[in-house]
Amino acid sequence: MSEDASEAIRATISQPISIKVIGVSRYFKKLQALKNVTLNFDDSSMHGVIGPEGAGKTTLMRIMLGLLKFEPGGSIEFYRGTEKVDFEEVRPVIAYMPQSQSLYPDLSISEHLDFFRELYSIPDDVYAERRKDLLHITRLTEFADRPAGQLSGGMYKKLGLMCALLRSPQVVLLDEPTNGVDPISRREFWELLYSLSDRKILIIVTTAYMDEAERCSQVHLMEQGSVMAEGKPRDLLVQEGVRSFDELFLKRSKESEHS
Repeated sequence: MSEDASEAIRATISQPISIKVIGVSRYFKKLQALKNVTLNFDDSSMHGVIGPEGAGKTTLMRIMLGLLKFEPGGSIEFYRGTEKVDFEEVRPVIAYMPQSQSLYPDLSISEHLDFFRELYSIPDDVYAERRKDLLHITRLTEFADRPAGQLSGGMYKKLGLMCALLRSPQVVLLDEPTNGVDPISRREFWELLYSLSDRKILIIVTTAYMDEAERCSQVHLMEQGSVMAEGKPRDLLVQEGVRSFDELFLKRSKESEHS
């Protein structure tokens, strides 16, 4: 392969990825989990999908990952820059952190990273640098030999994120990553996400914590499978005439009751 061709391939791979969800619905028997959902996830941004339990957040993520099918008529579109591409082309650069992580309690942090290095076939020199970088940004360097079963809730979540990030993904999907984590660990986890967003990665986070909405660059509010509102956090609050996203949800719920 010529040097020019190699450079062209590298340029294509480095182009940021964006995702469009268009008119997506999903039923589980008689329950409609998603109702004609349309969302734009712009590249290089941190997006929050915010809503209470049963809003359809996890279903949406699993559909975007190709783990669940959706009803005919909807579509999920992936773009590299301005070019529409197939999901199979971007699948290798998408990392997913589910609500319940399958980590091994008897394996240490280092052993988990070694395991995923083998799984992803990462060259030794590349792995050594990524390992050092990930341990540094998660502040887990001094705990590298500690078994996963002995980690605090916040550390356990960070380990799961490190395993997902080992491939240096361009898109990261995090399903309620701070659920059940103490307030200090939640704050540290968000600081970690900010450091990732500085690297121009598309990050999509689902959460039921209303206060976390303001930590995102774009928010998409969902309830009972539908999109309630979306936009920049502060703009939405001003537009709705409320001080918090708790108030916004209460306002919209009362409007629904009287409609």
